[in-house]
Amino acid sequence: MKIGYQLYSARDAAERDLEGTLKAIKEMGYDGIELAGLYGKSAAQFRSALDKAGIRAVSAHVPLKEIEQDMFKTISDYKYLGCEYIAVPYTDETSRPGGSGFARALNTIAKFGRLCREAGLTLLYHNHDFEFVKISGVYGLDFIYSAIDADVLKTEVDTCWVKYAGEDPASYVRSYAGRAPIVHLKDYVGVKGGKNPYALIGMEDKSAKPGETEFEFRPVGYGCQNFSEICRAAEDAGALWMVVEQDMSVGRTPLEAARLSREYLKTLGY
Repeated sequence: MKIGYQLYSARDAAERDLEGTLKAIKEMGYDGIELAGLYGKSAAQFRSALDKAGIRAVSAHVPLKEIEQDMFKTISDYKYLGCEYIAVPYTDETSRPGGSGFARALNTIAKFGRLCREAGLTLLYHNHDFEFVKISGVYGLDFIYSAIDADVLKTEVDTCWVKYAGEDPASYVRSYAGRAPIVHLKDYVGVKGGKNPYALIGMEDKSAKPGETEFEFRPVGYGCQNFSEICRAAEDAGALWMVVEQDMSVGRTPLEAARLSREYLKTLGY
């Protein structure tokens, strides 16, 4: 497996100095990056920065609303950037399992997944914990994967949110063996509640009880996750990439956290 880095984790650095940030990530030993926006750059400008840094973009998180606006341009832009995968990173409340727009979201994802397949790309769905609500007796996330054919939509299991939802990340990854090309590695401490865990989508959970540790993202290997088992599960599931993601870094810069994550994974043999 190859090790990637979700560039959103170092978004401020990328905004200030894209090429320098990409070079730093490459020098740490990451094999590629996953995108979440282009930081004001055109596809051509971003591709030039990738080439100069000597690192590839393997995948991209693209919001469902952006996909809906122009599916063909989305495919064209990210294929030009060298991406093999596009991931739906999250959905708004109405489009989530149980929401009034859930059926429409499923249709959009299925349609876009078929277009990606025709263009030689693979569409993924990246979960949070809010898909772990029951729909017709199964988790909403499993419902999504059962409603859309495996050759149209594959998984990008975010192991942080699986554990945060109360499930075992390694077991969940293994349950999608053969359908899990990318696995997200994300670590944290604490319980549901306290500080905002959703840096990307602006949600907040205040269910922590007095005295309980507040939620905080950590570098891979510095929180509560059993990554030795998770990485073995990713291998067992046939994953091609494991992508490090840390939505927020506390007490150190995001790039310092990225280095710690990469060095830790080396101790596990990755």
